[in-house]
Parts: sequence; structure tokens; C-alpha cells
Amino acid sequence: MSLCGIVMNKKFLKNIIFLLFINLLIKPFWILGIDVAVQNLVGDTSYGLYLAISQFSYLFYILLDLGLTNFNNRNIAQNNQLLSKHFVGISQAKILLTVLYFLVIFILGWLIGYRGEQLKLLAIVGINQVLLSFILYVRSNISALLLFKTDSMLSVLDRILMILICSFMLWSGFFPKEYFNVYTYIYAQTASYVITLGIAIAIVLKHTGKLTIRINIPFVIIIIKKSLPYALLVLLMSFYNRLEPVLIERLLPEDIAASQAGVYAKAWRLFDAGNNISYLFSVILLPLFAAIIKEKEDLQGLVKQSFSIMLSMTCIIAVLCIFYSHNFMEIMYPEQSNEEASTILKILMGSFVSISITYIFGTLLTANGNLKQLNIVAGCGVVLNLALNFLFIPHFQAVGAAFTSLSVQFVTCVIQFFIAKNIFKLKLGNIFWLRLASFLILISLISYLSTTLAINWWASFGIAASACVIIAFITKLLNYNEIKDLVFSSLKNIKK
Repeated sequence: MSLCGIVMNKKFLKNIIFLLFINLLIKPFWILGIDVAVQNLVGDTSYGLYLAISQFSYLFYILLDLGLTNFNNRNIAQNNQLLSKHFVGISQAKILLTVLYFLVIFILGWLIGYRGEQLKLLAIVGINQVLLSFILYVRSNISALLLFKTDSMLSVLDRILMILICSFMLWSGFFPKEYFNVYTYIYAQTASYVITLGIAIAIVLKHTGKLTIRINIPFVIIIIKKSLPYALLVLLMSFYNRLEPVLIERLLPEDIAASQAGVYAKAWRLFDAGNNISYLFSVILLPLFAAIIKEKEDLQGLVKQSFSIMLSMTCIIAVLCIFYSHNFMEIMYPEQSNEEASTILKILMGSFVSISITYIFGTLLTANGNLKQLNIVAGCGVVLNLALNFLFIPHFQAVGAAFTSLSVQFVTCVIQFFIAKNIFKLKLGNIFWLRLASFLILISLISYLSTTLAINWWASFGIAASACVIIAFITKLLNYNEIKDLVFSSLKNIKK
């Protein structure tokens, strides 16, 4: 492996360890503490309606961005000197796109039957999507400069602020719980996003130098044209990744639609939490892949390393969630019936592994500019998603939507893997696949046996989780010496 490849491998590992470390400190408390408490307080129906409308607004999130963030991340990673010029031009483009976004979501929302309360929720959630879009764009400049530690801190800042705000309202005793509703929750998100965006902009301005603010319509048009292939990809992926809650709420009878969306939300919450952590890989890998491709260096080492870590992490999480799904649902929703949600969680864990793998190979293809292939795959994913959802949801309700997610994510994951394998001539080797098969069999067996132990389920879960991590090292999916050195290196950086 070349010196550049070795440096990039170490940079990836060091920063993904740091990123996972701070996210694992924050995200579990957010998911199991704040978000669950909110749904338990406001009820499945109210939260289900919020989730459906939130996901509907997210379907058209790409209109706020049109692929500008991905384009910018890749471009600035290869051409740092363009930061000042692009920051002003792309920011202007995003302001214009905000107007387009609101026109589309309100017109389409009205056409599919949103009225009154639903449109009010859509407006507020839409504002939050705008703020989030600007945060992710500003952060793309920071990660493109390879300031991964700063970007990592910003990735959890909004959650930290929301935890503080919601904790005060939920548990301090100073805010009456009867006044807490879905709107209170959404307004807390708004405040957190505004503060995070302000801090992110301040950080970028330190690196841009003096900015010249002027309207440059030709530049805006050129940037949007260049980013349109990214926009189409994100739009299509948003549809087959986020469509289920919307279709559950729209396709089922009115008396069960919102409540079934709420049941889906119970399991989807854990799926989304894991998905957010897996997404962090793509944030770090995109600029690294782009830089290596530009220098025409060997990608094999970084791809294999990131793939091994992703598989180890996601398979352990998925298997444990499958065998302990009922326990998780009981502790999160102690006063409710959770059989259906438990079944949905088991199914969604298969989707979780598949979508996580696409964050490796989809990001690699994006960095290489293979957007035509990715768009074809995503288009097929949308068609398959709609066909299966219209078939399954009316008959199997929320469980049917989970089966659709599993099917679509698995198919698109496999196709992306083989496209990347052919383009980059990736050679993982038979030994790698043998190790992976052994790893999956062993962690499944260990997890099953742990559930038969006559001890507290938390203890058996801890035993299973520890054993699964050890198995990852025994099967050599993870390299002990490499991880140890990088952990110590990352901890020193954290202290600094």
C-alpha cells in the first residue's frame, strides 16, 4: 500500500473512532431517554402523525440542496482554494431553493389530503428541514477541509442542545407536562438547529477569509447544473428510505392510520439511531475516497478496512436487537403492548445492515462520479418500494412496510456492491468471506444462547455483546493491534 493510502487509512480509523465515541455518548440517551419519553407522553397517534408528516417533508429535502452538499464536499476536498468563492455562491443558491421547497411540500401536501393541523405541522417541520439543510451544507465545508474532529462535535451539538432543552421541560418540574406536546418538541428542535448553524458558520468563516457578498446568478446556475445528478440520487434514495411512515398514514383507514405509524415509529426509532451512526462513515469516507481517487492511489486497503468495521458493528447491533427486541420494546414503552413493534424491529435490523453497507460502496461510487449507475439503482429501488408497499401495507399494515424496507435495502445494497467491485476491481478474497460467515454464525449462536440464561436480561445482553465483540477480533474482521493503537491515539487527540 502507498504512503498516501496508509495515511488515509489511519486518518479514517482515528476519526471514525472519535466520531463513534462522541455519538455513542449522546445518541443512546437521546433515543432511549428524550425521544421515547416524548412519544410516551404525547401518545402513539400524535407522535405517529408527526412522524408521517416529518418523513413526508424529508422526501423532498433534496429540493433544499439539489446535491449541493455532496458536490461541495467532494469538490472542496479536492480544491480547498475554492472555499471562499463557493461558500457565498452555494449559500445564495440554497436560499432560492428554500422557496421552491416550501412551494412543493405545501402543494403536494394539499393534493394528498393534508389540511388544517397537518399543514401547520408541515410548515414548522419544513422550517426545521431548512435549518438542517444549511447545517449539513456548512458542515460539508468543514469535513472537506479534513477538520473531522470539529465536524464530529458539530454532528452532535444539536442533539446535546435538544437534550438540555427537553430534559428541562420533561423532568425539571418547572414546565407543566400537560403543556408539553408535539409542537413543544418541534420548537426545541428549531432552537437547537439555529444555535448549531450559527456556530458552524462562525467556524467556516475563520477559514474563508474575507468574503465578498454579491449576487452571482450565472455561478449559481452553473453550480446547480453540476449538482443535479447528486440531487436526483438523493431524491430517489430519500423515497425508498423514508416512504414507509408516509404510506402507512395515507394508505390505511383513518381510524388506525396514525396509530400504526406510531407503532412503526417505536421500532423505526432504533433503526434510525443505528442508521445515523452508520451514516457517519460516509461523512468521513467521501472526502477521503475523493482525495485518494484524485491522486490515483490504491483504494483496496481503505475499502476493506471500512467494510470490515461497518460489518462488525452493524451485524452485532442487528443480531442483538433481533434476539432482545421484546426486551428493548418493554423498557422503552413499559405500559404498552409491544408485540407488533418487536416484530417490526427484528425485520428492520436486516434493513439496517443493508443500508449501512451502502454507506461504504455508495459513497465510493459517489466519490468516483458514478452517478448514472447509482441513479439507475435508486430508481429501481423507488419502483420496488412503491410496488411492495402498495401490496403489503393494506394487508399487513406496519409489519408489511418493514418487509418492504428489508427487501428494497437488500436488493440495492447487493447491486451497489457488485457495481463498485467491478469498477474498482475490488478483491476481498475467499478468506474474508469465510471469516464473515463464521462471525455471523458465532454471534447468532452466542446471542441465542444468552437468552436462555436464567439471569437478568441486562446481564445476559452484556455477556452476549461482549462475546460478539471478542468474536469479531477472533475471526479477524477487526485487527486488535491496529484498533488499540488508534484508540490510544484518538484518546490523546480528545484530551487535546
